[in-house]
Amino acid sequence: MPFARPTLADLRGQVAQDIAAALPGADSLLRFSNLGVTGDILANLTYLHYGYLDWISKQAVPWTATDEYLEGWAALRGVTRKPATTARGAVRFHGTPGKTISAGSAIVRGDGVVYTTDDAAQVGADNTVTVQATALADAAGLTGAIGNTAVGVAMTLAHATDGVQSNGVVVVPFTGGADLENNDALRARMLAAYSQDGTGATASNYAVWALEVPGCTRAWVVPHGYGAGSVVVYVMYDEANAATGGFPVGTDGVSRFEAGPGGLPRAPVATGDQGTVADYLYPRESPTALVFVVSPLAQPIAFTLAGVPLALQDAVSAAIAATLRSEGSPISSVVALSDIWRAIARVPGVRDFLILSPSADIPVSAGHLPVLGVVTWA
Repeated sequence: MPFARPTLADLRGQVAQDIAAALPGADSLLRFSNLGVTGDILANLTYLHYGYLDWISKQAVPWTATDEYLEGWAALRGVTRKPATTARGAVRFHGTPGKTISAGSAIVRGDGVVYTTDDAAQVGADNTVTVQATALADAAGLTGAIGNTAVGVAMTLAHATDGVQSNGVVVVPFTGGADLENNDALRARMLAAYSQDGTGATASNYAVWALEVPGCTRAWVVPHGYGAGSVVVYVMYDEANAATGGFPVGTDGVSRFEAGPGGLPRAPVATGDQGTVADYLYPRESPTALVFVVSPLAQPIAFTLAGVPLALQDAVSAAIAATLRSEGSPISSVVALSDIWRAIARVPGVRDFLILSPSADIPVSAGHLPVLGVVTWA
């Protein structure tokens, strides 16, 4: 049975009762009584002691520990907090052939996010130059996902460059940016590591390893998914790629280090987010395995609901989306309609409603993840 920590009011009352019992005739509850003030001070100090003991008890076990104590428990299983990482991509500018953009040149996105060019690049005969760039790292080491940018976003050279137009556009998406891993995500990975048997490249271990990549928040594994000896790892980047619904930005495939006869890749090489995970898995995989890192496909689910007040419709939509996320899996899953009912019923203020469609459990195709589609309010 858990210990019930006394409240400050309980402690004050208990001290007052003890003083009254020990000193018959003394009224310890008078507003400016010396005994009353002293009793309140003792109760306050005792309350702080209880708080400190409560904090110690949380740090004493891995499933409630926080911050550096959580990191210590995780380190016992070789799990470390994922650092913030910066995004990398490419921007194209127009200019006069032969003119150069120097390495380290600053490029600014419309919202003020700054990038720097990795290497010098020269304008070609087609009057264009494509430069590889990296988002400016956060000095505090806390953020990085803000640097992820889709193809087509406008960029501007921070300083005028002779013979090169200042306005450019992203031609290779900026990916790989992730914020510092929070306690909840680190704890989930740590507990998963404690539950592993440590026997090597098992299906569950591939998922654990994929989640060690900064930005990767969910992973599923399908042994022999592309034939004998293959391993298919589905990944999601829910926070880092929130703009794309959490789906990875890149192309599916294997690590660039997967060399076959003659040094040629044994399968299509992954790029972007998938390539980052594939390269991380390569030195850990079984010598006989061919590991593919794949993005699930979105399977939009349309809903028709009745009886939901206008003011609560956004909250209900969010509850449905959260349930689809928690229950969905690219490994041939089914989302129970009863789970959707319960999620809507838990929204504060919802009294009565009907789900007109779908009318049965929702099957999810293999390789797909369910996402919220069009919601019709009847």
